Amino acid sequence: MMPARRVRSLVRGGAVAAGLAAGAYGAWVAVAWLRYGRPAAAAPDQADAMLDRVMPVYDVVERHHVRVAAPAAVTFAAASEMTLMQSWPVRLIFRARERIMGATPQPSSAQPFFSLARSIGWGLLAEVPRSQVVMGAVTQPWLADVVFRPLPPDEFVRFSEPGYVKIIWTIRADPLGDDHSIFRTETRAVATDPLARARFRRYWSLASPGIVLIRWLMLNPVKTAAERQARELRQPLVNS
Repeated sequence: MMPARRVRSLVRGGAVAAGLAAGAYGAWVAVAWLRYGRPAAAAPDQADAMLDRVMPVYDVVERHHVRVAAPAAVTFAAASEMTLMQSWPVRLIFRARERIMGATPQPSSAQPFFSLARSIGWGLLAEVPRSQVVMGAVTQPWLADVVFRPLPPDEFVRFSEPGYVKIIWTIRADPLGDDHSIFRTETRAVATDPLARARFRRYWSLASPGIVLIRWLMLNPVKTAAERQARELRQPLVNS
């Protein structure tokens, strides 16, 4: 049986950890609220002409990248084929949203990334084969059961119906020589009117920690899978 002193120590440690986590979350929410409508400009190596054509002005942006020891085409293929919902932290984030928002529980999916995105309503807006895709949808993310509405590229750009948020995201692999690349992901969103902007600002401030964490959690699985595939492709050359 665990000594009482040890039990009290664990309880105090858990309370401290919970307090720190709550404080960090509160700080993130405050920063997201203050930064809303003032997205950070892209660094020169982050510039994305395809995204700029689809959504040159936006309320929020998130950019993430990782260097990969694999050719760009291999990295892009690994990103396209990853099974995001097989990651338990990602599943936990989605389950937390369902519980907090009162959403209808959805089963986890083992579909590859692109297939899953298309199945829930994301539409293809632009692409460079084996290098980059831009996906987008019109939605009301503050609703419990979110519906993503795909539109043709030209219609998406022109869309301005009040009460909605337009969201786009990209995955992209930039070559660094023949054997290395940088995997990038970027998400942009813009509301269509002041009321939607106010609703989305509240939602984004509260939900962005989980959204950003999902984007960050994409990086290492893509890097690991791409580098493994690159080693497998090189192996026959080494043995020949």
